Amino acid sequence: MSRINIAIDGPAGAGKSTVAKSISRIMGIVYLDTGAMYRTVALKALNSGLDTKDAASLTNIAENIDIKIEYKSNEQRIFLDGTDVSEMIRTPEVSIGASNVAVIPAVRIKLVELQRKIAQEMDVVMDGRDIGTFVLPNAKYKFFLIASLDERARRRYDELCAKNTEHPSFEEVRNDIAYRDKNDSSRAFAPLSKAKDAIEIDTTSLSPQEVIELILSKINK
Repeated sequence: MSRINIAIDGPAGAGKSTVAKSISRIMGIVYLDTGAMYRTVALKALNSGLDTKDAASLTNIAENIDIKIEYKSNEQRIFLDGTDVSEMIRTPEVSIGASNVAVIPAVRIKLVELQRKIAQEMDVVMDGRDIGTFVLPNAKYKFFLIASLDERARRRYDELCAKNTEHPSFEEVRNDIAYRDKNDSSRAFAPLSKAKDAIEIDTTSLSPQEVIELILSKINK
C-alpha cells in the first residue's frame, strides 16, 4: 500500500508550518517538522560551544547525535540525546544556527535518512526547503509557498511578540529571514528550490485558512 506523502516547501515565514499542521490534523496524518530536526543539530552545536559553520565539527555531531521524534496528542515533540528540546530550539540564535548547519552535506544526509524512513512507515505531510526536490522527490502532492520578505518578517515578528515579552526588533527579524533566504537558496547541496511539479502559492495576501482550503482542493481533485 503506497503512503500519502505531501511536500510543502518554501522560504522562512511563508506559512509552511501553520498550513502543514492544519493539513495533517484535517487529513488525520502525521506532520513532520523537518526544520525542527536541523534546529536540534544546531542546538547541540551551540550547547557544545561550537561554531555552527564548522563543517568538520558538525559532521562529527551528525554522525553521533541521537534525535528521536514522538507524537503526543498529534503534536510533534523532538528529543535530543533523550531530552525534550521542543521549546529550546525556537530561539533566534538557534534559527540562524539551523540555517548554517543545513548547508553541511553530512548533516542533511543524516537527517534526510531519518525523514525518508518516517515517510515510508506512515502517511505524512512534511514542510521544509527541499522536501519536494530532494527528500521526497516522488511525493504525489507538492506545494511551494512564497510571500514577500516584509510580510514574512511581519508574521515571524508577531509570532515572537506573542510568545515573549523580550524579542528582537522587526528589523532584526527581517535581516534574519533575509540571511536565511540567501543561505538556503545558495547552498551547494539540496538548496531551497521549487520542484518542477510543485504547485506554487503566493500567501502574501492570503489567510492561513485560504491557503489550507486551496491545498485541500488540489489534493481532493
